[in-house]
Amino acid sequence: MPDPVNRLAKESVPGFSRRVGELRSELRLIPAKLLSEQTGCEYSAFDSGKSEFRLELYNSPVICKYPDLFFYNASGDELPEFQQLLLLYYFATSDGAPLTGKFVSFADLPVGRIYSQAFQGYSGDEVVKVFGENVADFKTACIQENGLFTSLGDAAYIFQVLPRVSAQFVYWLGDEDFPSSCKILFDAAATHYIPIDACAIVGSYLARRIIKAFLANK
Repeated sequence: MPDPVNRLAKESVPGFSRRVGELRSELRLIPAKLLSEQTGCEYSAFDSGKSEFRLELYNSPVICKYPDLFFYNASGDELPEFQQLLLLYYFATSDGAPLTGKFVSFADLPVGRIYSQAFQGYSGDEVVKVFGENVADFKTACIQENGLFTSLGDAAYIFQVLPRVSAQFVYWLGDEDFPSSCKILFDAAATHYIPIDACAIVGSYLARRIIKAFLANK
């Protein structure tokens, strides 16, 4: 599995847009209230027969009109298409399963083992290339990106991606025998809310955000 963020950026517009359109068509057949219950989004119904979902993506407010199913930021600007796809996958996949509170590796998610080596290469390994032994700057970058500190490894932060999707970055400093490493973990129930491809998108995108936050302060 190549880096999905790169793949989405390079994918032909017609093919990409077609999948977005298919998901919208499928979701319009599902009652808005049920979608709200399964995704954990706030839901408002209007006299016009239309509805509105409110949620957060990477800690930023998102508004979605139903049955249009286009997603907008708090300023009313339409989100980029790859974020539209992630949100549509979230709505299409969510089944309301309880979260476990147990974080597991990408390899331990259903069919994740097949792609785990590639995933590690463009997510955790990219983070280590930038931070190396500099765990203090890793912590600062994670805090800047709204990471919530948790006690694990030499540094660990949980990022709330969607109402029922979170990812945990765990950093271990190396020693004379082992190099530093960074792993991205997900709640064991993650694929009840987004497919494995979307988990890869989340991991890659968060890794890029942390790296970008660090480089912006250099």
